[in-house]
Amino acid sequence: MSAAGADRAQGGGVDWGPYPRARGGRIAVYVALAVLGLLTGAAGALVQGGWFPLGLLLALAAAVGLFWGGAKLCRTKTGAAVPGAGWVLAVLLMTPARAEGDFLFAAGIASYVYLFGGMLAAVMCTTVALPAPPVPVGKNR
Repeated sequence: MSAAGADRAQGGGVDWGPYPRARGGRIAVYVALAVLGLLTGAAGALVQGGWFPLGLLLALAAAVGLFWGGAKLCRTKTGAAVPGAGWVLAVLLMTPARAEGDFLFAAGIASYVYLFGGMLAAVMCTTVALPAPPVPVGKNR
């Protein structure tokens, strides 16, 4: 095995920067995460009221999984902020009552837990420091 191959096998040749490296690819991933945030917010708004209390837990778990997964996928805090913004946009657009008197969020504790819990999860996943990349064997910090 060559020295470069040994270095790469030990983690020294791995690039831990933002993923994907190309700017256009990164923008495409952010757009996909924003659309997933919109869909997760809309689906969670329907599920949390329909299957209380497990629907509420499922909706919040899906939101947290999307936010944290976006951060881990992109290796940036923006990866968590973009789906969080899409989620908040979807939820806030569904909050007001319609002219016909229909509404998606009842004035109960479950709706408030979903609204504030999801926003809190988005902020937490965005602000939590991502773990440092692994240190190659033989190098100390």
